[in-house]
Amino acid sequence: MVKRVTPGVQLARYAVLCLVLGTMLFPFGWMVRVSLMEPGSLSEIGLFSGSFTLANFTELFQQTNMGRYFLNSILVGVAVTLGNLLFCFMVAYTLARYQTLPNKFLFFTVIVILMIPAHITIIPLYLLAVKAKMYDSYWALILPWLVNPIGIFLVKQYIESIPQSMEEAARIDGAGELRILFGVVMPLCKPALAVLAIQVFFTNWNSFLFPYILTQSESVRTLPVGLAMFQGHQAIDWQHLMAGSTVAVLPVLILFVFLQRRIVSGITAGAIKQ
Repeated sequence: MVKRVTPGVQLARYAVLCLVLGTMLFPFGWMVRVSLMEPGSLSEIGLFSGSFTLANFTELFQQTNMGRYFLNSILVGVAVTLGNLLFCFMVAYTLARYQTLPNKFLFFTVIVILMIPAHITIIPLYLLAVKAKMYDSYWALILPWLVNPIGIFLVKQYIESIPQSMEEAARIDGAGELRILFGVVMPLCKPALAVLAIQVFFTNWNSFLFPYILTQSESVRTLPVGLAMFQGHQAIDWQHLMAGSTVAVLPVLILFVFLQRRIVSGITAGAIKQ
Protein backbone atom coordinates (compact mmCIF):
# COMPACT_ATOMS: atom_id res chain seq x y z
CA MET A 1 0.00 0.00 0.00
CA VAL A 2 1.40 3.37 -1.07
CA LYS A 3 1.23 6.01 1.61
CA ARG A 4 -0.36 9.21 0.34
CA VAL A 5 1.51 12.43 0.97
CA THR A 6 -0.64 15.32 2.14
CA PRO A 7 -0.34 18.71 0.41
CA GLY A 8 1.01 20.29 3.58
CA VAL A 9 3.88 17.81 3.86
CA GLN A 10 4.68 18.18 0.17
CA LEU A 11 4.68 21.97 0.49
CA ALA A 12 7.02 21.75 3.48
CA ARG A 13 9.40 19.55 1.49
CA TYR A 14 9.48 22.04 -1.38
CA ALA A 15 10.10 24.87 1.08
CA VAL A 16 13.06 23.05 2.64
CA LEU A 17 14.47 22.21 -0.80
CA CYS A 18 14.12 25.84 -1.92
CA LEU A 19 15.89 26.97 1.24
CA VAL A 20 18.77 24.55 0.62
CA LEU A 21 18.93 25.61 -3.04
CA GLY A 22 19.05 29.29 -2.09
CA THR A 23 21.82 28.63 0.44
CA MET A 24 23.88 26.84 -2.22
CA LEU A 25 23.28 29.45 -4.94
CA PHE A 26 23.95 32.50 -2.77
CA PRO A 27 27.80 32.29 -2.94
CA PHE A 28 27.64 31.93 -6.72
CA GLY A 29 25.26 34.89 -7.01
CA TRP A 30 27.47 36.99 -4.75
CA MET A 31 30.55 36.08 -6.84
CA VAL A 32 28.80 37.21 -10.03
CA ARG A 33 27.60 40.40 -8.30
CA VAL A 34 31.10 41.36 -7.17
CA SER A 35 32.47 40.67 -10.66
CA LEU A 36 30.02 43.27 -12.04
CA MET A 37 31.02 45.99 -9.55
CA GLU A 38 33.23 48.91 -10.45
CA PRO A 39 36.68 48.97 -8.77
CA GLY A 40 36.54 50.42 -5.27
CA SER A 41 32.78 49.92 -4.87
CA LEU A 42 32.79 46.93 -2.55
CA SER A 43 31.21 49.06 0.15
CA GLU A 44 28.02 49.09 -1.92
CA ILE A 45 26.57 45.98 -0.35
CA GLY A 46 23.60 44.57 -2.26
CA LEU A 47 22.86 42.03 -4.93
CA PHE A 48 20.73 44.39 -7.00
CA SER A 49 21.85 47.84 -5.84
CA GLY A 50 24.99 49.76 -6.74
CA SER A 51 26.97 49.89 -9.96
CA PHE A 52 26.96 47.29 -12.72
CA THR A 53 29.69 47.02 -15.34
CA LEU A 54 31.20 44.44 -17.69
CA ALA A 55 34.55 46.22 -17.76
CA ASN A 56 36.08 43.70 -15.35
CA PHE A 57 35.55 40.87 -17.83
CA THR A 58 36.90 42.96 -20.70
CA GLU A 59 40.00 43.98 -18.77
CA LEU A 60 40.44 40.39 -17.61
CA PHE A 61 41.16 39.19 -21.15
CA GLN A 62 42.78 42.36 -22.49
CA GLN A 63 45.21 43.17 -19.68
CA THR A 64 46.02 39.68 -18.38
CA ASN A 65 46.80 36.25 -19.83
CA MET A 66 43.44 34.86 -18.75
CA GLY A 67 42.69 33.65 -22.26
CA ARG A 68 45.94 31.66 -22.27
CA TYR A 69 45.16 30.20 -18.84
CA PHE A 70 41.71 29.19 -20.07
CA LEU A 71 43.09 27.43 -23.15
CA ASN A 72 45.77 25.69 -21.06
CA SER A 73 43.13 24.33 -18.69
CA ILE A 74 41.09 23.02 -21.61
CA LEU A 75 44.15 21.43 -23.24
CA VAL A 76 45.33 19.74 -20.04
CA GLY A 77 41.83 18.67 -19.02
CA VAL A 78 40.99 17.13 -22.40
CA ALA A 79 44.37 15.37 -22.71
CA VAL A 80 44.20 13.90 -19.22
CA THR A 81 40.57 12.86 -19.68
CA LEU A 82 41.26 11.03 -22.96
CA GLY A 83 44.29 9.33 -21.43
CA ASN A 84 42.26 8.11 -18.46
CA LEU A 85 39.49 6.80 -20.69
CA LEU A 86 41.97 4.72 -22.67
CA PHE A 87 44.40 3.49 -20.03
CA CYS A 88 41.95 3.02 -17.15
CA PHE A 89 39.64 1.05 -19.42
CA MET A 90 42.41 -1.24 -20.68
CA VAL A 91 43.78 -1.87 -17.18
CA ALA A 92 40.30 -2.41 -15.73
CA TYR A 93 39.40 -4.92 -18.46
CA THR A 94 42.55 -6.93 -17.80
CA LEU A 95 41.95 -6.99 -14.05
CA ALA A 96 38.27 -7.89 -14.46
CA ARG A 97 38.55 -10.63 -17.06
CA TYR A 98 41.88 -12.28 -16.22
CA GLN A 99 41.66 -13.33 -12.57
CA THR A 100 45.28 -14.41 -12.15
CA LEU A 101 47.30 -14.09 -8.97
CA PRO A 102 49.50 -11.25 -10.31
CA ASN A 103 46.40 -9.36 -11.45
CA LYS A 104 44.79 -9.78 -8.04
CA PHE A 105 47.93 -8.38 -6.44
CA LEU A 106 47.92 -5.43 -8.88
CA PHE A 107 44.30 -4.68 -8.03
CA PHE A 108 45.22 -4.80 -4.34
CA THR A 109 47.90 -2.17 -5.00
CA VAL A 110 45.26 -0.01 -6.71
CA ILE A 111 43.12 -0.18 -3.56
CA VAL A 112 46.15 0.67 -1.42
CA ILE A 113 46.94 3.70 -3.58
CA LEU A 114 43.40 4.97 -3.03
CA MET A 115 44.13 5.14 0.71
CA ILE A 116 47.34 7.19 0.24
CA PRO A 117 46.91 11.00 0.10
CA ALA A 118 48.09 12.36 -3.24
CA HIS A 119 49.83 15.30 -1.59
CA ILE A 120 52.64 13.15 -0.20
CA THR A 121 53.83 12.70 -3.81
CA ILE A 122 54.49 16.42 -4.27
CA ILE A 123 58.24 16.34 -3.57
CA PRO A 124 58.99 13.08 -5.46
CA LEU A 125 56.90 14.27 -8.41
CA TYR A 126 58.67 17.64 -8.45
CA LEU A 127 62.12 16.02 -8.39
CA LEU A 128 61.09 13.56 -11.09
CA ALA A 129 59.78 16.38 -13.30
CA VAL A 130 63.03 18.32 -12.91
CA LYS A 131 65.27 15.31 -13.64
CA ALA A 132 63.15 14.27 -16.62
CA LYS A 133 63.26 17.87 -17.92
CA MET A 134 59.48 18.10 -17.87
CA TYR A 135 59.29 20.93 -15.33
CA ASP A 136 57.37 23.99 -16.52
CA SER A 137 55.88 22.18 -19.50
CA TYR A 138 52.60 20.60 -20.53
CA TRP A 139 54.12 17.15 -19.99
CA ALA A 140 54.41 17.79 -16.25
CA LEU A 141 50.69 18.61 -16.13
CA ILE A 142 49.56 15.66 -18.26
CA LEU A 143 51.78 12.58 -17.94
CA PRO A 144 51.51 11.97 -14.15
CA TRP A 145 47.69 11.97 -14.31
CA LEU A 146 46.99 9.77 -17.33
CA VAL A 147 45.96 6.86 -15.07
CA ASN A 148 43.62 7.28 -12.12
CA PRO A 149 43.21 4.49 -9.52
CA ILE A 150 39.63 5.57 -8.89
CA GLY A 151 38.94 5.23 -12.61
CA ILE A 152 40.43 1.73 -12.67
CA PHE A 153 38.28 0.67 -9.72
CA LEU A 154 35.09 2.21 -11.16
CA VAL A 155 35.46 0.71 -14.64
CA LYS A 156 36.56 -2.69 -13.30
CA GLN A 157 33.46 -2.99 -11.14
CA TYR A 158 31.30 -2.05 -14.11
CA ILE A 159 32.96 -4.52 -16.50
CA GLU A 160 32.39 -7.32 -14.00
CA SER A 161 28.64 -6.65 -14.25
CA ILE A 162 28.70 -7.24 -18.03
CA PRO A 163 27.99 -10.86 -19.05
CA GLN A 164 30.98 -12.57 -20.66
CA SER A 165 28.67 -14.32 -23.13
CA MET A 166 28.87 -11.31 -25.45
CA GLU A 167 32.64 -11.56 -25.62
CA GLU A 168 32.51 -15.31 -26.14
CA ALA A 169 30.05 -14.88 -29.01
CA ALA A 170 32.40 -12.37 -30.62
CA ARG A 171 35.30 -14.81 -30.31
CA ILE A 172 33.24 -17.53 -31.95
CA ASP A 173 32.58 -15.13 -34.85
CA GLY A 174 36.35 -14.71 -35.26
CA ALA A 175 36.86 -11.32 -33.59
CA GLY A 176 40.30 -10.64 -32.13
CA GLU A 177 40.98 -9.42 -28.61
CA LEU A 178 41.39 -5.78 -29.66
CA ARG A 179 38.15 -5.93 -31.64
CA ILE A 180 36.37 -7.40 -28.64
CA LEU A 181 37.93 -4.83 -26.32
CA PHE A 182 37.09 -1.71 -28.32
CA GLY A 183 34.17 -2.94 -30.41
CA VAL A 184 32.17 -4.94 -27.88
CA VAL A 185 33.13 -4.12 -24.30
CA MET A 186 33.93 -0.43 -24.64
CA PRO A 187 30.51 0.58 -26.06
CA LEU A 188 28.85 -1.28 -23.19
CA CYS A 189 30.92 0.71 -20.69
CA LYS A 190 29.73 4.11 -21.91
CA PRO A 191 27.91 5.01 -18.63
CA ALA A 192 30.96 4.24 -16.48
CA LEU A 193 33.33 5.90 -18.93
CA ALA A 194 31.12 8.99 -19.00
CA VAL A 195 31.28 9.27 -15.22
CA LEU A 196 35.05 8.77 -15.34
CA ALA A 197 35.46 11.45 -18.00
CA ILE A 198 33.37 13.98 -16.09
CA GLN A 199 35.12 13.27 -12.79
CA VAL A 200 38.62 13.46 -14.27
CA PHE A 201 37.90 16.63 -16.24
CA PHE A 202 36.35 18.42 -13.27
CA THR A 203 39.24 17.39 -11.01
CA ASN A 204 41.88 18.65 -13.43
CA TRP A 205 39.94 21.80 -14.22
CA ASN A 206 39.91 22.74 -10.52
CA SER A 207 43.42 21.49 -9.71
CA PHE A 208 45.66 24.15 -8.20
CA LEU A 209 48.45 22.71 -6.06
CA PHE A 210 50.25 20.49 -8.57
CA PRO A 211 50.03 22.94 -11.52
CA TYR A 212 51.27 25.68 -9.21
CA ILE A 213 54.30 23.65 -8.13
CA LEU A 214 55.13 22.10 -11.51
CA THR A 215 54.92 25.31 -13.57
CA GLN A 216 56.68 28.63 -13.46
CA SER A 217 56.02 30.59 -16.67
CA GLU A 218 52.68 32.14 -17.58
CA SER A 219 52.60 30.31 -20.92
CA VAL A 220 51.75 26.96 -19.26
CA ARG A 221 49.81 28.10 -16.21
CA THR A 222 46.27 26.81 -15.82
CA LEU A 223 43.21 28.80 -14.84
CA PRO A 224 43.25 28.17 -11.04
CA VAL A 225 46.92 29.20 -10.87
CA GLY A 226 46.24 32.31 -12.92
CA LEU A 227 43.39 33.31 -10.61
CA ALA A 228 45.72 33.06 -7.61
CA MET A 229 47.86 35.81 -9.11
CA PHE A 230 45.12 38.36 -8.34
CA GLN A 231 45.79 37.88 -4.63
CA GLY A 232 48.65 40.06 -3.46
CA HIS A 233 50.38 40.39 -0.09
CA GLN A 234 48.78 43.73 0.72
CA ALA A 235 45.51 43.70 -1.19
CA ILE A 236 43.22 41.53 -3.31
CA ASP A 237 41.73 42.62 -6.62
CA TRP A 238 38.29 41.31 -5.76
CA GLN A 239 36.46 42.50 -8.88
CA HIS A 240 38.86 40.86 -11.36
CA LEU A 241 39.28 37.80 -9.13
CA MET A 242 35.53 37.24 -9.02
CA ALA A 243 35.26 37.88 -12.77
CA GLY A 244 37.91 35.23 -13.41
CA SER A 245 36.22 32.85 -11.00
CA THR A 246 32.94 33.32 -12.86
CA VAL A 247 34.66 32.51 -16.16
CA ALA A 248 36.18 29.40 -14.55
CA VAL A 249 32.91 28.18 -13.04
CA LEU A 250 30.58 28.68 -16.00
CA PRO A 251 31.94 25.89 -18.29
CA VAL A 252 31.88 23.36 -15.45
CA LEU A 253 28.39 24.45 -14.40
CA ILE A 254 27.05 24.15 -17.95
CA LEU A 255 28.56 20.69 -18.37
CA PHE A 256 27.11 19.53 -15.07
CA VAL A 257 23.61 20.78 -15.94
CA PHE A 258 23.57 18.93 -19.27
CA LEU A 259 25.31 15.76 -18.03
CA GLN A 260 23.82 15.30 -14.55
CA ARG A 261 21.58 12.42 -15.70
CA ARG A 262 24.57 10.69 -17.25
CA ILE A 263 26.47 11.06 -13.98
CA VAL A 264 23.69 9.50 -11.90
CA SER A 265 23.02 6.68 -14.38
CA GLY A 266 26.71 5.85 -14.64
CA ILE A 267 27.16 5.66 -10.88
CA THR A 268 24.14 3.41 -10.34
CA ALA A 269 24.41 1.27 -13.49
CA GLY A 270 27.10 -1.04 -12.13
CA ALA A 271 25.64 -1.33 -8.67
CA ILE A 272 23.82 -4.62 -9.44
CA LYS A 273 25.66 -7.56 -10.95
CA GLN A 274 23.85 -9.79 -13.38
